[in-house]
This record gives sequence, structure tokens and C-alpha cells, in this order.
Amino acid sequence: MRKDIHPDNYRFVVFKDMTNDSMFLSKSTANSKETITYEDGNEYPLIKLDISSSSHPFYTGKKVMVDTAGRIDKFNKRYGKKK
Repeated sequence: MRKDIHPDNYRFVVFKDMTNDSMFLSKSTANSKETITYEDGNEYPLIKLDISSSSHPFYTGKKVMVDTAGRIDKFNKRYGKKK
């Protein structure tokens, strides 16, 4: 196994699902200019997510249509039926 290929600057980061405003705290090396005060009262860097396990239909068992930035319209425009 090669040495010194993994980052060593892990820190606690809050990941926020923007579709349902759920948040979770985890370690990460991802950079962020935004910060947020978490449930424990401490301030952490914030990483915004479009979808996570709390909003994804596979994990929740609910059929939810999440259309971020018109993905479905873009798909239909490109691959939809031609008139």
C-alpha cells in the first residue's frame, strides 16, 4: 500500500440536504466558505447537498419527484418524443 496518498486534514463538517433541510455531522476534507451553527451549539463548515438519504426515494420508501435545475425538462427536450 502506498504511503502519504490520503489527506490528513479531516475535520467535522455539517452536510445539509437542501430539499428537506435535514442536517448531519460528519468528518470530511471538503472545502467550504459557509458556516452554520449545529444542534450542539458549535459552528462548523457547511456543505449543501441536493439530495441525501433523508430525501432520496430509495431510502425513504416514498415516491418523491425532485427536479433540481430542470433536469427532467432538459432530459425530455433532448431525448423526448419528436413531433
